[in-house]
Amino acid sequence: MAYEEKQSEHSRIVVDTPNATREEVHSQAVRYPERSGVSGAALAAIVVGVVALAAIIILFVMNQQQDTVNENMTAQQPPQTIVQQPAQQPPVIVQQPAPATQPPVIINGQPAPAAGGGSTSTMSGTDDYSVQSAVDKRLSEDPKLSSLGITATVFNGKVTLMGVVHSEAEKNMVERAVRNLKGVKTVDNQISVSG
Repeated sequence: MAYEEKQSEHSRIVVDTPNATREEVHSQAVRYPERSGVSGAALAAIVVGVVALAAIIILFVMNQQQDTVNENMTAQQPPQTIVQQPAQQPPVIVQQPAPATQPPVIINGQPAPAAGGGSTSTMSGTDDYSVQSAVDKRLSEDPKLSSLGITATVFNGKVTLMGVVHSEAEKNMVERAVRNLKGVKTVDNQISVSG
């Protein structure tokens, strides 16, 4: 708002002289000019807005230049040839059959399965599972055996024992406990004796 401010002052002065007393009244009016222009806060807001707009424009121009550089680099690069290689095959594990010089092993009065039967390979997988379960049960339920930390694996009725024990007697005890289980054909005792 533009307006003119007025301020007036009235003063009364009594002048005493030797001849007479008189009274004088003085009036004084002071005028202030109109204020025109912008306040300090509005000016600061305008300056901040102009700086922000300049920053946005500069960033936009720089981004456009970067896009142009990227397009030029893409145009200059030779096309890439992608050679797709065949998927890697898992390694083939060949297990050698047991030597033919060993006589068939008879366990618990059961004869060894006849050689050449096609059904024995499918039966051996389920038999191995039941033998593995029986071996694990025997090793974990006997307090003397479970404290030794022996591991056993079964393949085609052959039980392989692994671990470390303190004496030859403990090694033989583990082997005897496993050898007497149903379905165990042979035992490969790889348990080592420490000290």
